[in-house]
Amino acid sequence: MKIDRLISIIMVLLERKKISAAMLAKMFEVTPRTIYRDIETINLAGIPIISYPGANGGIGIMEEYKIDKKLFTTSDITTLLMGLGSISSMLSSEEIVNTLAKVKGLIPAEQIRDIELMCNQITIDLTPWAGNKNIQPSLEKIKGALNERKLLCFKYSDRFGEKSDRRVEPYQLVLKETNWYLKAYCTAKQDYRIFKLSRISGIKILDETFNPREFADRPLKAPDWVEKKMVRIKLRIHESLRERMLEICGEENIESCGDNQLIVSFPFIEDDLGYNLLLGFGDKCECLEPLSVRKEIIKRIKNLSELYNK
Repeated sequence: MKIDRLISIIMVLLERKKISAAMLAKMFEVTPRTIYRDIETINLAGIPIISYPGANGGIGIMEEYKIDKKLFTTSDITTLLMGLGSISSMLSSEEIVNTLAKVKGLIPAEQIRDIELMCNQITIDLTPWAGNKNIQPSLEKIKGALNERKLLCFKYSDRFGEKSDRRVEPYQLVLKETNWYLKAYCTAKQDYRIFKLSRISGIKILDETFNPREFADRPLKAPDWVEKKMVRIKLRIHESLRERMLEICGEENIESCGDNQLIVSFPFIEDDLGYNLLLGFGDKCECLEPLSVRKEIIKRIKNLSELYNK
């Protein structure tokens, strides 16, 4: 939007003594002609613009007009840039380019290199290696509806596989671990609901707008398995599963027993999800203790074998 670009240009000019129109055009991905029009608009708004002639000239704001911008420390700006960088990996970078420009505009010229080096020390990439390809388009549509206060409609499948048509007022997007959730007011249920994006399909932004209600935020409820009692079981695994076990158990719960074998103290919940996880390791994993879990695994393997031998 033009207003966002104008504010961003002002932020940049407040920080720097001067900058060329060509540099601003490159920064905001527009033509120099557009930048000159923006500068004229800023000048007409009462912010005094100065043009510096010559090869090293540029555009600036009168020094007498500038304010002290030492509100943010170098550490503050670095943290802001890292946070914005992580968001841009999931949401359209086009949406935050102006915000990034505003934050970078707070950086004194002599500190730019040091702050960029610090930002590059930590990279947060939230994009999955693989998965549901509909998540990203759904995120974009929901964000558009949030910004424009428009109703959404979609088909939703609950955890039992029951499908329903939903018409909602969107209020908040939440990323929890690797899953996105939409907090919205469902017009059919006449109450707030939380929808998991991976269960949403056919999402559409409606032309109809809504007046925001007083948002009654609800905490996300932990999955059932989190509330069940977790126990430690003893596994013998092949070395090839080490990295996966490190993610689940941590180095302190893994020890070598020779011949490319490892003994693992494994966090386990005795339900279908837990047993399916163990069986998924195939012949590279053997449960040693407790005996009850070992017997249940043997039973499930026999049932699976009978299914394929019919």
